[in-house]
Amino acid sequence: MKEFTISKNDAGQRLDRWLAKTLPLLPAPLAQKYIRLKRVKVNGKGSRQDVRLNVGDVLQLYINDEFFDKPTPENAFLSLYQPKLNILYEDEHIMLVDKRPGLVVHPDENERVNTLLTHIQAYLYQKKEWSPYRENSFAPALCNRIDRNTGGIVIAAKTAEGLRVMNQKIKDRELTKLYLCVVQGKLSPPQGRLEGYIFKDEVKKQVYVRKRPEPGAKTAITDYRTLAVKKGLSLVECDLITGRTHQIRAQFAAAGHPLIGDGKYGDQRENRKYGRRGQALYAYKLTFHFTTEAGPLEYLNGRTFQVEDVDFAEEFIADLAQEP
Repeated sequence: MKEFTISKNDAGQRLDRWLAKTLPLLPAPLAQKYIRLKRVKVNGKGSRQDVRLNVGDVLQLYINDEFFDKPTPENAFLSLYQPKLNILYEDEHIMLVDKRPGLVVHPDENERVNTLLTHIQAYLYQKKEWSPYRENSFAPALCNRIDRNTGGIVIAAKTAEGLRVMNQKIKDRELTKLYLCVVQGKLSPPQGRLEGYIFKDEVKKQVYVRKRPEPGAKTAITDYRTLAVKKGLSLVECDLITGRTHQIRAQFAAAGHPLIGDGKYGDQRENRKYGRRGQALYAYKLTFHFTTEAGPLEYLNGRTFQVEDVDFAEEFIADLAQEP
C-alpha cells in the first residue's frame, strides 16, 4: 500500500484522472476495476471514479508495486491492458507475429507504449510466462525488424537460448524471408536481380543507391520475380540476399519502378492516384533451412510460415495472368 496526500496543485481533479497521471503505467480499465473493488481509498473509504479531490485528502492505493514505476522503454508494456497481436506461430522459445503496417517495432523517442515489442511483452507478462521482476537480465526480444509502414512476419524470442540461436541463424542466412510488393511499371526482365551499393544518410534517415562502391556504402542485392502485371503495376516477390535499410524500396525506385504508396522513395503523384498511405510492401513468407546445428530450435528446420492475406496483393493474386 502507498499513501498520497492531495496538494493544492492536484485539488479539483477527478479521482480517475489523478490516478492516470500519478500511475501512467496503470491501464485505465484496470484502474477503474481497482476503484470499484475499493483498492483505491479516499480518506479511508471507497470512492467513485468521478469524485473530485480536495486539498488534504489522503489516498491509499492497494496496487501492485510495478505500477508505481516511471514509464521507460523497458517497462512500457505494463500500461497495455489488452495487447493486440496477430500470432502466426508460438512455442516455448519463439513467436512469429504478423506486424500490421503503421506499428513501430521498438520503443523510440516518439512512441514508447504502442509498439510491437511492448505488445509482445505485455502478452507474455499477462500469460505469466515472463516477468522482469523474476528475471535478472533477459527480456523478450525481436530477432528482426520491419519498417513502421511495412507489414509482415517478425520473429520474437521468448527465451535467451532461443534468441541466441535465432540471431545466429539469421546472421548465417539459414532462413529465407520473402516479400511481396507492388511497383510501378513492368519489370524487364520479369525475373532477375538488382545489385548495387547503398549509402545511408543518418541525418535524413534515408538511403541512396550507388552503382559503384564508395566509402560508407554497402553491397545490396535483391532477387525478384514478377507474379502479375495489371493496369501498369506489377506484383513482385522479393528475396533479400542482403538486408540493408530500405533496400527493396530504394533499389526498385533507383531502377525506375518505385513502390506505390512509398512517401520517401516513390512518386507522390502516383501515390495520390492510388490513394495509398504507406508503401505496398509485406514480409509475407518465412522458411527455416538450417545447415548447421540448431540446438533447441532444430524442430523448425524445413518449416515454412506465411501470412494469411496481404491486402494490396489480393486483386493481383485473383488473376495471375500476365498482360501481353
